[in-house]
Amino acid sequence: MEEISKSIWEIVPWCILFADDIVLVAETKEEANSKLDEWREALEDKGLPISRTKTEYLRYNFSGTESIGEPEVTIGGEVVACTSKFKYLRSVIQSNGEIYGDVTNHIQAGWLKWRVAIGVLCDKKFPRRLKGKLYRVAIRPALLYETKCWLIKKVFEQRVEVTEMRMLR
Repeated sequence: MEEISKSIWEIVPWCILFADDIVLVAETKEEANSKLDEWREALEDKGLPISRTKTEYLRYNFSGTESIGEPEVTIGGEVVACTSKFKYLRSVIQSNGEIYGDVTNHIQAGWLKWRVAIGVLCDKKFPRRLKGKLYRVAIRPALLYETKCWLIKKVFEQRVEVTEMRMLR
């Protein structure tokens, strides 16, 4: 991917690459369409087609003004689906700027780790101290991963605390 992206890195300087995911940031529909076409051409020239069904865009209105309809973003003439939220790496990004989806996602990740460790956590043969250590090193980090970046509201803090107390109980 690095080799492919070298040729257009100067043209499209503001993007994030991770595995097969590309995040492009643009201020206008025209700029977004231009960047998408440059990436499409660069990738397809190397034999890597962009999936038109999986590609989506998120629009965030920073100006706060009312907009009439959604701008049409296209790849090679085909319209790209607009979404109100999507998951990138382990974060859920929402078009309204809220973190509700991200909080819910982290709570689900914590419960998944808890379910994996339920055999140890609910077994009366294991000492409480070992259960506490397992919780602190495996489950709690999954629940709280990247939460230092949140501008958290009291309601989200309470949701995480309730989840943690239910797990400990």
